[in-house]
Amino acid sequence: MPEPVLSFTVQYAVDAPELSRQQLRAWALKAVQAASRDCPDAFQRAELTLRLVDADEGRSLNASYRNKDYATNVLTFEYGVDPEGTARGDIILCLEVLEKEAAEQGKPLKNHAAHLVVHGTLHALGYDHISNDEAEHMEAMEIAILTRLHIENPYLER
Repeated sequence: MPEPVLSFTVQYAVDAPELSRQQLRAWALKAVQAASRDCPDAFQRAELTLRLVDADEGRSLNASYRNKDYATNVLTFEYGVDPEGTARGDIILCLEVLEKEAAEQGKPLKNHAAHLVVHGTLHALGYDHISNDEAEHMEAMEIAILTRLHIENPYLER
């Protein structure tokens, strides 16, 4: 089966020189490839936009779409797969929350960002963690993808 095609746009609403478009795309591509191997007939193409935002925008989006009055680390909008096999989604990363969490968890910012890009990409492709089975499957995929990127399991307690 051919590799899925990824169209990936990055929008910087904040300065994030340590998170290049090339790096962000590479992380998302690993998740798209893993999802394609996991469900080969689910999609042939993925069109994703990743937007890096500040806490004000993150809080506003989370309040508007989830009725939660705080900035979250990652917010994903999944639009499904069209009849031609293109999966579409938007991923919002709040840089301030990422930086705070990485510091609190003693992780390099890039490792934490990679995890959240992978997590958000999988959500955009239809994965979820509402039930225990879904959560276990999604987490196992994240761990496997991050291992291939030489990043340790983000779910291990420190």
